[in-house]
Amino acid sequence: MFVMELSYTAPLEAVEEEMDAHLAWLDGYYAAGIFLASGRKVPRDGGVILAGGVSRAEIEKIASEDPFTVAGVCAYRITEFLATKTSSDLATVRENPAL
Repeated sequence: MFVMELSYTAPLEAVEEEMDAHLAWLDGYYAAGIFLASGRKVPRDGGVILAGGVSRAEIEKIASEDPFTVAGVCAYRITEFLATKTSSDLATVRENPAL
């Protein structure tokens, strides 16, 4: 599973200009079952996406296609982790690594 942390690299006005395209991009990956949760950081200097079911290379490609990235208004920090314990709602993405 991945935590995708976005940090804005441009003024909020420039980010807002790309928001509709960014939201459509998000919707596509929710529909594909890859994105599990997302939202703005507080204070509003970026956002966070929780994603799973793909490889590190795939998640980096997905991040590179974000309209925010394409427009140069954000940078991503991607952290991979093993979700060995989850709520029952996220049981399908729970991981059981070999000991």
